[in-house]
Amino acid sequence: MAKKRLACRECHHINEPNNQTCDLCGSSSLTEDWAGYVYITHPEESEIAEEMNVSEPGGYALKVR
Repeated sequence: MAKKRLACRECHHINEPNNQTCDLCGSSSLTEDWAGYVYITHPEESEIAEEMNVSEPGGYALKVR
């Protein structure tokens, strides 16, 4: 069984299962407990990215617990 990817509780960026810190913001607050997924390709043109305070392209969890 594959390990679940980890969402950062700080920036919601999706990280690989074996990460100890977030690739984007460096936070060590990662969790498997998240729901929803959005991939933002052009954050400067995205209303969702603006709402989520996302400035870098990538995959993000919509809800992190």
